[in-house]
Amino acid sequence: MDKGHALPQDFRELLHCLRMRSKYAILLVFVVALVIIEKENNIISRVSDKLKQTPQSLMEANSTDPGLVLAENGSLLSLSELDSAFSQIRNRLLNVTLQLGGNREPAVAPAKGPRRHVLLMATTRTGSSFVGEFFNQQGNIFYLFEPLWHIERTVSFEPGGANAVGSALVYRDVLKQLFLCDLYILENFISPLPEDHLTQYMFRRGSSRSLCEEPVCTPYVKKVFEKYHCKNRQCGPLNVTLAAEACLRKDHMALKAVRIRQLEFLQPLVEDPRLDMRIIQLVRDPRAVLASRMVAFSGKYETWKKWASEGAAPLNEDEVQRLRGNCENIRLSAELGLRQPAWLRGRYMLIRYEDIARSPLQKAKEMYKFADISITPQVEEWILKNTQAPQDSSGIYSTQKNSSEQFEKWRFSIPFKLAQVVQNVCGPAMSLFGYKVASNPETLTNRSISLLEERRTFWITFSRCALLPILPCIS
Repeated sequence: MDKGHALPQDFRELLHCLRMRSKYAILLVFVVALVIIEKENNIISRVSDKLKQTPQSLMEANSTDPGLVLAENGSLLSLSELDSAFSQIRNRLLNVTLQLGGNREPAVAPAKGPRRHVLLMATTRTGSSFVGEFFNQQGNIFYLFEPLWHIERTVSFEPGGANAVGSALVYRDVLKQLFLCDLYILENFISPLPEDHLTQYMFRRGSSRSLCEEPVCTPYVKKVFEKYHCKNRQCGPLNVTLAAEACLRKDHMALKAVRIRQLEFLQPLVEDPRLDMRIIQLVRDPRAVLASRMVAFSGKYETWKKWASEGAAPLNEDEVQRLRGNCENIRLSAELGLRQPAWLRGRYMLIRYEDIARSPLQKAKEMYKFADISITPQVEEWILKNTQAPQDSSGIYSTQKNSSEQFEKWRFSIPFKLAQVVQNVCGPAMSLFGYKVASNPETLTNRSISLLEERRTFWITFSRCALLPILPCIS
């Protein structure tokens, strides 16, 4: 009997023991779950803190050395941990979505095609503002007009020697960030400095449609003077953050620059895997360039004018050497591009302004084909409308031209003495680009005598060699 009564008592104790162990197990699972949730919350919090750094996010994403950013913020996770955290969050969100939405996949934005980065490389008074409009008028291209103007105004470099190299490196590094849509880089050079990423002093803002479209064009603010305002609508001060976001949304990026003088300094941009560079070098007859500069920058060429009209004093040798240096930089850059080093193959195009002026739509299509971008009917319409403008609509900064008539006007405005100086100083460049020498005043002013050698537009692709009469074709 004692034994019979002992069995149920042992069984009850066993059940009690199992129940206690179950309670402890549930409690342990609950504690572990809390620890896991807390850990994930910490990860998400850190990731969120990283994402909230709005002004720096573009620069960090575009930085060539992310380690430099992380080194200054010891509390941030490493890149691998961030990737892991993002993967975990994405997977959990996907699982929840599938459970709640009946296995419905989350919406994903359609992938864009390859993004091109087009640099129109020129010098002043070569028609670059006019040619730049070919890209400005395309709706899917984010176009900037002379952003390096701010750097030239802020950073002082003497011409020649190490200073010239220094300025080229600064221009190149700023260009790289701009092509990556890091427009915040300009804030360091705009004067006065922008406040809260707002500025009223973006140079020639009205020459960039992308900076005057919504949402970049914010509501107009009364009594706020904007030095370089939009042409066809009233906008508030430029919001650099909105402009950078608009840049990222566009399919392609293009800008023009007259302050890049040496093509070789652009090699790091061309080789940057984040960029798909297309460099279009625009050249013009140096005699026409001088004639145009003497009108546009009259005060800087008083010595030239007096010498041409009076001959009382010789030309300043420094000014002649400056002209020679400009021509040589253009020539050396073109020769480098036409030699087709491996890093430039398929990335470089050389085109004359005179050829564009005579056949603007045809040359625009060639430039778009080189850039591997489809030209739109809007661009074609703009070209047809603005290259057949009345003669009196062409001011010195106008992009409306009767192009077939305008491009040779310089022959009747430049004194033959000055044309001779240019021909002597810039002879090698003129020969390379196919500009004929005028041997006397009659040849200069006789329009029936062409000063252009007929050449096809030369540009280089990966698959075939450029054809150019002066340089050997290197395959």
